[in-house]
Amino acid sequence: MTHDKGDLTIRRAVADDVGGIADLMTAAYSPYEARLGAPPPPLGADYAEEIALYQAWVMDEAGAIIGALFLKAGEGHVLLVNVAVSPDQQGRGLGRKLIEKAEQEAKAQGFDELRLFTHAKMTENVDLYTRLGWREYDRQEHAGVPRVFMRKTLP
Repeated sequence: MTHDKGDLTIRRAVADDVGGIADLMTAAYSPYEARLGAPPPPLGADYAEEIALYQAWVMDEAGAIIGALFLKAGEGHVLLVNVAVSPDQQGRGLGRKLIEKAEQEAKAQGFDELRLFTHAKMTENVDLYTRLGWREYDRQEHAGVPRVFMRKTLP
């Protein structure tokens, strides 16, 4: 577990977290639905399955899930599958803390690169990742969805 001031904790997700993760994803991704013209993929996910398939963490504060992180080890890199922070908690640097956790995990597992992709219309995500040292390396359309692929080399 990673502890922060107060009772903010980043811990491995467990089956009992599925409802809280679903609520978090709905709050975090629903605002993008109108812009994207469809529900963002995280909204249709089976979070119990994702906890089983991926390296999953939740950010918990006072018993409430306010953030989540899903990672998957790949060939030579770790894929940041999903990172989300509750909209009412944004602006506290919590997304940055979750991304730092992803970097720590990748390094601990012997990887020196993180990768991700995001919807091209979620431009604030591309801007955030760029500010955090990520670099775009590709753009592709998948099932009609324009994606931006980014990577970050870890020190």
